[in-house]
Amino acid sequence: MDYEKFCSQILDADPKIRFATVYDEWAVHVGGGMREGVKNLLSDHAEKELVNLSILDWKARKDMSKWLGKTIYTLGEYDKVKRFSFYLGDDHLLLVSTEKDDDTNVVVDEVIRLYYENQDK
Repeated sequence: MDYEKFCSQILDADPKIRFATVYDEWAVHVGGGMREGVKNLLSDHAEKELVNLSILDWKARKDMSKWLGKTIYTLGEYDKVKRFSFYLGDDHLLLVSTEKDDDTNVVVDEVIRLYYENQDK
């Protein structure tokens, strides 16, 4: 999959999406980034820490899948933003942040639709 294109499509789908980035299981950035003109609310250090925590959470959820089934996404809602983690198979994690008032169901449905649309590419 072309993760740069995938993340670009996510940003294009909704102007309230602030950030869409894919990481591998070692927290290496493989595509995407912050929407142009949007100020990052986190320092570089805090962002790296949040990514590492998201990777650890992802790995823990993989272990639980034998009982609960595969995790599709998780959502953290904060005072200023919503932060989604989408589990792209066993190898990649997509992090998306949106404005607080964005519609959760619309974001989830659109990201999943784009993911399947880009599967064979």
